[in-house]
Amino acid sequence: MKRVIGIGGVFFQAKDPKALQEWYRVHLGIDVQDWGGTAFPWKSPDTPADGGMTVWSIGKINPEAFAPSKAPFAINYIVADLDALLATLRAEGCDVLEKTEDYEFGKFGWVMDPEGNRVELWQPPAAPPSPG
Repeated sequence: MKRVIGIGGVFFQAKDPKALQEWYRVHLGIDVQDWGGTAFPWKSPDTPADGGMTVWSIGKINPEAFAPSKAPFAINYIVADLDALLATLRAEGCDVLEKTEDYEFGKFGWVMDPEGNRVELWQPPAAPPSPG
């Protein structure tokens, strides 16, 4: 069974999100959008048009956002079969959170790593959602 097959997003919190977003824009050239982040498209010879993207975002500190983790960041990992992976992780004795969420843009589940960081697992939909 495949486990993690990619990174869907990197999210972190800041005391002053606007200032930090500007620092990344000026010094690292990241095209930070009004919503606080950017999307890095995946392009290759095999997927020149739309191979997906990794979201990168900075938001205001919110202690509940990544709960029960106390870390000011979260990484979203792409998985092929969320239900199977969560069942496997439970069988391996991992601390899998009971709650899962299902949206038109995919299914989400979470597991805590040994350091207490919440790890987000995302199974994208089989077909991309249709616009509006």
